[in-house]
Amino acid sequence: MTPRPYVDPYLAGVGLGLVLLACFALSGQGLGASGAFATVANHAVGSFTGNAWVQGYLSGGWASWMVVEVGGVILGAGLSAWRAGRLVTRRAPAPRGRLAAAVTGGVLMGFGAALARGCTSGLALSGGSLLSVGAWVFMIALFAAGFLAAPLLRRLWA
Repeated sequence: MTPRPYVDPYLAGVGLGLVLLACFALSGQGLGASGAFATVANHAVGSFTGNAWVQGYLSGGWASWMVVEVGGVILGAGLSAWRAGRLVTRRAPAPRGRLAAAVTGGVLMGFGAALARGCTSGLALSGGSLLSVGAWVFMIALFAAGFLAAPLLRRLWA
């Protein structure tokens, strides 16, 4: 099966904005992902140790908004990839340098999200839509850093 073309990025941006608006309207909360991983890890440790304080540290437990949201993102991404014929990549395995850079970048982003007590998506989408000055300063700095780092890392994606 030939993969379908990607969705127009402007249309996808409008769709994401409408999803964010629906999240605020229906749940009173914005989008974000890093809290889900902290919630699941926290409740797993609490369940394993039997420590009620650890288990109750984050409210909502397994059914908290972010855990359900991330579950929906995983399910939706899989469904979307399957419908577009992109569920399995047909490319050769990535060079080791690219894989190492991707894993290192992911670990650093996760560590940064833990230090910042939130992730890029939550800060940029939810904070930016609420006109938070910190969110806008962060996004400008993030894009500037990306533009500066891109030429240095380009050879890994050639």
